[in-house]
Amino acid sequence: MIEGPLKELNIHDVFQLLDLGRKTGVLRVTSELRQNAGVVTFERGAVIGAHITSNPHPLGELLLRAGKLREEDLSRARALQEAGDRRRLGEILVAIDAVSGRELDRSVRAQVEEVVFELMSWSEGYFSFVEGPADRLEIEAPVSIATEALLMEAARRIDEWTRIESIVPHLGVVPRLCPPENDSAAPLDLVPFEWEVLAAVDGARDLRLIADALGRSDFDVARTIYGLTSAGVVVLDSPAPATATPAPQPSGPATAQVDEHLAMGDFEAARLAAVDLIAADPERAEGYLALGRTLLRLARWEEAEEALVDALHRSPTAAAPRRFLALALVAQGRFADAIESCDRWTRADGQSADERGHAVAVARLRDAAQVLADALRERHV
Repeated sequence: MIEGPLKELNIHDVFQLLDLGRKTGVLRVTSELRQNAGVVTFERGAVIGAHITSNPHPLGELLLRAGKLREEDLSRARALQEAGDRRRLGEILVAIDAVSGRELDRSVRAQVEEVVFELMSWSEGYFSFVEGPADRLEIEAPVSIATEALLMEAARRIDEWTRIESIVPHLGVVPRLCPPENDSAAPLDLVPFEWEVLAAVDGARDLRLIADALGRSDFDVARTIYGLTSAGVVVLDSPAPATATPAPQPSGPATAQVDEHLAMGDFEAARLAAVDLIAADPERAEGYLALGRTLLRLARWEEAEEALVDALHRSPTAAAPRRFLALALVAQGRFADAIESCDRWTRADGQSADERGHAVAVARLRDAAQVLADALRERHV
């Protein structure tokens, strides 16, 4: 089994290692902040299946949404399975001529690729790979996609996203048709998918909702809207600025809820409450501090360190995140890092009277880390 936080081993490197080692098994990737998880099945280094929590649509539903399958054909295929047909759904759909083998393969590949590309965009989270025979019966329509090709396409998309973001800053923008300047406007020369996206532009749905309605990827829709905007066919409206409607602030009771769960020993409930705090306002330190404290109680030291560092990025002079970060570092045996972290806070300017009141606790942690470091050093003399 291979596992660890993504901050130490990039997800691209994970895929490359599994490819080079021609591994067979299941890779699971989870993200606390995204509240999302993905599963990728490998066979001899190639990807044969993938799904993600945020897009749980099964194969039949995806084919329906893409207009490639009729409802009655899907019902017929499912009825055959319920009657005892042990074939996978994709095999049955091809056998009853509901879809062609080529169309099925194209749709499944697109679905798997989108899951992989989404996972490859994650820079935080945790991964685990369990080696073992791939269970193809659990996959509705297995494919075989070279991992190297997925890595190359992911790199290309990253480059293209950089270009797209110059006009389409995020997927929350709402496209609307640009009124023609005169009646003699030149006819549009668009490919079928561009017409499909243009027809879905109603001035109300953002890019995510349009992609969901069309059964296509966010990337494909964003790239098409980029082209239509550049051509002056559509204009983009951003959601109302945050100053118009203030974002909800984490309240005392919300943080108290985390404390209550911790006091009762319900660490999982405390973790979920902390994740809710972060979702309510990702720019405040309180949620990350609460998550870090909870992960410490769960003995998930590295993840706790990551959450507490995020808290300090948002509130560099705060004492509480610094104290708990020192604990996370000591728990990992990183005494020198814990000492340096405490010293950095002691030297910091701009501390409030309340923060200075925590100086004794920080100093105590710093001294304890020094004692442990000295003891370890003497042991190896």
